[in-house]
Amino acid sequence: MIYLDAGTTYSKIIELDSNTLLGNFAKYYIKSENNKNYYILPSSIIKTKNIKLQKCCGHMTEATENEIIALANGAKNIIDENATVLDLGSRDAKWIRFKSGKFHDMDWNTSCASSTGATVEMLLKFYNLNREDLIFNKEKFAVTCGIFGLEKIMDDISNGASATDAISKFVHGIAYNAWNFAKKPNKLYLSGGFCENKCFVNSLEYYCEVVKLGRFILCEGLVNSDKDSAKEILNV
Repeated sequence: MIYLDAGTTYSKIIELDSNTLLGNFAKYYIKSENNKNYYILPSSIIKTKNIKLQKCCGHMTEATENEIIALANGAKNIIDENATVLDLGSRDAKWIRFKSGKFHDMDWNTSCASSTGATVEMLLKFYNLNREDLIFNKEKFAVTCGIFGLEKIMDDISNGASATDAISKFVHGIAYNAWNFAKKPNKLYLSGGFCENKCFVNSLEYYCEVVKLGRFILCEGLVNSDKDSAKEILNV
């Protein structure tokens, strides 16, 4: 059984109840755990393959499940009873708040959070940098989207800053915006590719405690949704 979270840039797959790796995707294999095989692959590949899916969510597929429900379902058993969970990807940001173990509040932003992850990837490629080159900088750019961020970065570099410093300030700005968007919690559970961006995590830690959940929370939520209904997850 295959569960797919098809993000804009990368897709995450959990393959359940299989003793062999998933065909042509073997080179994208990450790990095996609890009778599950985990994969991360470019989303451009997904549409070229005929995959029989158990359940799926995300922008790059005909989703069968809502991403908010998948996020809640994936996080609910590994967080505190009172917690805020933020999922930040290439093109959107979404958060869920639990109170006494039950769904309490949420928001989903596809506008000013648009292209945050994709913009960082593009900038790193353009300036020939690695994600590990970015270092937390107490300075930040007050930006609301990737486009305005590009202007700030180019201005900073033209004034003598290194590309590394300029992009790090931009990443700090994304972290600050994400914390504000999630209503400034004291503790934030982080889901998505930004868990692997040390500069982003350190920038977010400047404002709150951060617990990294990794990149497969929505996929885990799809697996769990076979056990629990959406009504039980959202307490409706």
